[in-house]
Amino acid sequence: MESLVLDAEEKTLKRAPVEPHPVMTEFYGEKDARAGFVRSLFNDTAHHYDRINGLFSIGSGNWYRKHSLVRAGLVPGHRVLDVAVGTGLVARQAAAITGPQGLVIGLDLSEGMLREARRTLDIPLVQGTAESLPLADASVDFVTMGYALRHVSDLTGTFREFRRVLRPGGTVLLLEIARPTRPMVRHAVHAYLGGLVPLISRVSGGGSDGMRLMRYYWETIDRCVPPEIIERAMADAGLISVRCDVDFDMFRNYSARRD
Repeated sequence: MESLVLDAEEKTLKRAPVEPHPVMTEFYGEKDARAGFVRSLFNDTAHHYDRINGLFSIGSGNWYRKHSLVRAGLVPGHRVLDVAVGTGLVARQAAAITGPQGLVIGLDLSEGMLREARRTLDIPLVQGTAESLPLADASVDFVTMGYALRHVSDLTGTFREFRRVLRPGGTVLLLEIARPTRPMVRHAVHAYLGGLVPLISRVSGGGSDGMRLMRYYWETIDRCVPPEIIERAMADAGLISVRCDVDFDMFRNYSARRD
């Protein structure tokens, strides 16, 4: 019996990572090169990211971020970790909700993005990765991540880290864009996000870097694992009350709690 238990534990430890999408050889050569590519990509585009993102988000502006945070249960006084803070678009709304008695901490892989965030955000900002958070156990009430889940290396490992830093009863909220399910909407979004937005990003000042960023964004959306894989990874990481709210057939809010 003991050997069977050990075998089960060894299998768990050796479980393959749950990747959000396949290796994209047109952008980076192998799996281990993904993090370096993503860091470089966002460093190169940080100074005009907000303008490019305005084209890409097609209406998912401040009102939508605030609505999503409130719907997930964020209230004044909460301590929040915003993973992949970028230029601070989600963190800014979180800070407005939590107020002076709360705390929002921003974390990002890209030093370029953190530099841009510091221009307009007076919150603690740290460099790090979602897979290895530099925070103590049970130290925050809320973990948020805005449109960046597709850039991690392992979904389950990332969610385990989110659970680790959450206090009991704390909440995870992931804002994501997914490939639409309705064919007509999917074709329209593909033409806009996959074709027009990268082109506009290039000619409006982003240059080849901006075009590459938007092409990569769309490809990660188009090739991302189905929502049920993401929800299963959240549950496998020990999170409970996992759910996915869908808006406009493409915006998905994944939420869960720590017990």
